[in-house]
Amino acid sequence: MTRARLAWLSVGALLVALLLIAGAYLLLRPTRVPVVGPHRGPAVELVYATGFVEPLQPVAVAARLTAPVKAVLVGEGDRVRRGQALLTLDDTDLRGSYAQAHAQSVGATLTEQRIVTLYGQGWTTRADRDAAVANGEAARAAERTAAAKLGQNVVRAGIDGIVIKQDIQPGELAVPTRTLMLLGDPRRARITATVDERDIPRVHVGQRALISSDAWPGRVIRAHVAEITPTGDPEQRAFRARLLLDDDFVLPLGLSLEVNIVSRYVADGLLVPSSAIDGDYVWLIVNGRAHRQRVVLGIRGLHSSEVRGIAPNARIVDTPDGRLQEGARVAAADH
Repeated sequence: MTRARLAWLSVGALLVALLLIAGAYLLLRPTRVPVVGPHRGPAVELVYATGFVEPLQPVAVAARLTAPVKAVLVGEGDRVRRGQALLTLDDTDLRGSYAQAHAQSVGATLTEQRIVTLYGQGWTTRADRDAAVANGEAARAAERTAAAKLGQNVVRAGIDGIVIKQDIQPGELAVPTRTLMLLGDPRRARITATVDERDIPRVHVGQRALISSDAWPGRVIRAHVAEITPTGDPEQRAFRARLLLDDDFVLPLGLSLEVNIVSRYVADGLLVPSSAIDGDYVWLIVNGRAHRQRVVLGIRGLHSSEVRGIAPNARIVDTPDGRLQEGARVAAADH
């Protein structure tokens, strides 16, 4: 064997040795992974819904009699006081009816007085007197009824509040079965929130809620769930929850709102970044090696989630990928 061939064999052996050493280094070198630790803090689970402000006890305004509307004195959004005139009805027929009842009352009263006098003088029977007295009383009652109806041509507010809805115009016919206006008191209001049917099992009476609106950016208004409708809307696939305000704050009626109902709250939970959770597991670093640990998940959030089953000082792999293996050598990377 020539010296040249021996030299090439030596070089080849050296290259193989270097490759083996490099492969071993790569295999034994720890995988660098980002590491995070748990921390303690509050965890909140929210049910999101949209809602609007409506009066707690809306008052429907209707006429007591059937008559054309003569004038509408207030409009939607106007503030009204109890007893204030809202609209007037045409009272031409009422005045005619009253005039007729008054004339009949006067005639019946005069007849009654004459018959009573004749009875006292013995010129008529007791039956004639009783009939005259009854006719007189009936005529006077009819006059009082006609007079009372004259006051019903003015429709007045039954509460202090604002006009939420006006549904009548001058010239239209008002009837007792028709709602002419709707009144409400902004100081006695509630929030009706539409809750998705998938979330309604997590909503209960008494739960706290956080309310916000684009009308007051950055302001959070506190409320609580007071009622949940017993039946849902199959078309919207949703239920309605009624909320009452806890803050002394008057919201405009009809205002749309964003509602976050606090379905669960943990004051001092053990929290880890949500990005470190892999299904029901987290990857821990134990003695320089990766260990897949099952955890019990509590409240999950966008950034942090509550977990149970790990130590408060655990070192956790953040954003683990599918290449990480149980028992693999790992080291913390610069975060």
